[in-house]
Amino acid sequence: MKLIILLAATLAVAAQTPDCALAPGWTQQGAARAYEADTLFEYINGNAEGYLIYRFQKMQGVTCRSGGNTIVFDISEMESPEYAYGIFCATRDPKLPVEKIGMAAQIHPRKGVLVKDRYYIELSVNEETDLTKVLRSFILALDKRIPGQTALPAALGWFPPENLAADSVRMVPESVLGLRLLRRGYIAQYPFGRAFVVFEDSPEVAAQVMTKLRARVGETQPVKLADDAFQATDKYLGRLCFFRKGRYIGGFAGLAEGQDAQALSAALAARIK
Repeated sequence: MKLIILLAATLAVAAQTPDCALAPGWTQQGAARAYEADTLFEYINGNAEGYLIYRFQKMQGVTCRSGGNTIVFDISEMESPEYAYGIFCATRDPKLPVEKIGMAAQIHPRKGVLVKDRYYIELSVNEETDLTKVLRSFILALDKRIPGQTALPAALGWFPPENLAADSVRMVPESVLGLRLLRRGYIAQYPFGRAFVVFEDSPEVAAQVMTKLRARVGETQPVKLADDAFQATDKYLGRLCFFRKGRYIGGFAGLAEGQDAQALSAALAARIK
């Protein structure tokens, strides 16, 4: 039994290790790379924080070569699938389509990106060369090789679809709506304002946050919605309606005149499971 467990663990580690041989004709050039949270700046000094805020755990990387072309191949492990998808949303090209490979992927001539389970994979071409087919081969091979979650975070389906801007739902790892009180959650864009949902550790903690939000906004009006709610007009956030449903805090901010803040927030609250 111990041997079986050890073998399974070894196979799992191998699946999450970058391998140039996943695409025919490509071989490793130089030594493999390995970084953890406290050493990542040595590799990407100017952008390490962009990984760390998504609960980066570690990265393994290699450089692959074929003829005169090279591909930088990195696999980053985040704390959870939610954070892996979060960094994907933050770094994806909004002008390009997202493909349903793993949880999500983008492939274009000089870059391939895949997110599956808690792994965020990047393949970057160093030369001005169109390697779309090669990058797709790598991405498809990785999708087969890496086990785990392929379903998108459930919160993406909570935002009412009517008038929702395409591909606008994204995870915010800290300071949702620019408020430190709202530690992490999701934001969605509508033509008339922004919707959000924030996760707290418990209903009790969420209730405490609502009390602090009332004090932060000031001159709030109570609203009969979910477990607790208020609406107001804030200097920075504009017309808003915030509610608490269990351990979740959500609502709309920056609403245009004529929009029914309470009705919009009620529609969002009804979808939160």
